[in-house]
Amino acid sequence: MSSDASAVVPASTPAPVPVPHTAVPLGIADPVEKARAELKAALAAIEVKANVPRRVSRTVDENVAKARAFAKKEPALAAVAVIAGATAIGALVWGLVRLYTR
Repeated sequence: MSSDASAVVPASTPAPVPVPHTAVPLGIADPVEKARAELKAALAAIEVKANVPRRVSRTVDENVAKARAFAKKEPALAAVAVIAGATAIGALVWGLVRLYTR
């Protein structure tokens, strides 16, 4: 026979569903355990939402990855974008210095 028969999982066995750390798992009967799970989930949600440096870091990392992918796909346009950005920043600094020295 074949060894594939032993790898078959019955259809009645549900696959475990991962629960995010900001959610309360279902099926908790004990009110104390349920309150603890709710408090833990609420604190995790507050940490996720209030941790601004981590959120900024993730956003910066995502944008850097997008910029690298764009630079790999379109190197000429990426070079033009860098030159245009540097020119804009230089003009801004020059204008601010000129305003300050007047």
